[in-house]
Amino acid sequence: MKAKVYITRKIPDEIVSKIEAVCEVRMWQEEEKPVPREVLEKEIADVDGLFCLLTESIDKELLDKAKDLKVISNMAVGYNNIDIAAAKEKGVRVTNTPGVLTETTADLTFALLMSTARRLVESTEYLKSGRWETWSPMQLAGQDIYGATLGIIGMGRIGEALARRAKGFNMNILYSNRSRKPVVEEELGVQYAEMDRLLQESDFVCIMTPYTAETKNLIGERELSLMKSTSILINTARGGIVNENALYHALRSGSIWAAGLDVFEQEPVPLDHPLLTLPNVVTLPHIGSASIKTRMRMAELAAENLILAIRNQTPKNIVV
Repeated sequence: MKAKVYITRKIPDEIVSKIEAVCEVRMWQEEEKPVPREVLEKEIADVDGLFCLLTESIDKELLDKAKDLKVISNMAVGYNNIDIAAAKEKGVRVTNTPGVLTETTADLTFALLMSTARRLVESTEYLKSGRWETWSPMQLAGQDIYGATLGIIGMGRIGEALARRAKGFNMNILYSNRSRKPVVEEELGVQYAEMDRLLQESDFVCIMTPYTAETKNLIGERELSLMKSTSILINTARGGIVNENALYHALRSGSIWAAGLDVFEQEPVPLDHPLLTLPNVVTLPHIGSASIKTRMRMAELAAENLILAIRNQTPKNIVV
């Protein structure tokens, strides 16, 4: 008898076919709507494997309904959507998909930095609304990127990839991390700085750190007050790392100049969220890894991890 697998989002047919060669597959078919909690509770009851995204909360209550579950394959680098302790207690393998999205996410981060600095979205709306009637010297003037100081909070693989891009713009790069990285410092010419100094000196602050209990609300009112009034905050990591209420007030008051956000504490972000009302914020729907090639590779890797675990073999990327 084939093992049973449930896939919480519609994924490409070629990936489904690979899983179907080994397992009996059931899959949520709606592309525009998330799988309802009650459906997930019913489906998880008798499956051996779960293929999911960050958007699904795989908590202890849900795991307690799983009788035969062997593996949760998360199609993401992060896994804060999963109760890791509960999974470990139940002997359920948890896997993720690191590495394959590094360059794509760094691309998006730098694109968001450039878009925010040069007010591209604001300028597009200005043109489309019919307000462009003349030209004046300071009209829609933004911030320079070339030669500016970039502060990177979290020098992991994506942080390093971002630093490589920044070097092409002759940026001075500071970084803050749990531990210093002398090899990276020598290779990329970056400089380690304590968090307060990084915030005070950087023209751009990019958050690249994982979301953990220690990094929740890492950037709050005090941290934002240390930044320059001309500085820009970019977050393509996780929404909960930044206190969104504090960020809103800093942006509205002019304490910092702008922000670029690909992530929010609640996703999808409510349309009445205060940050969506500000012209100096560029907002994206969590598309950091959303290139066709990268999303396909993530799905392939998640499928490979799933199949290996189902076969009682060692997956390529094990969280627990």
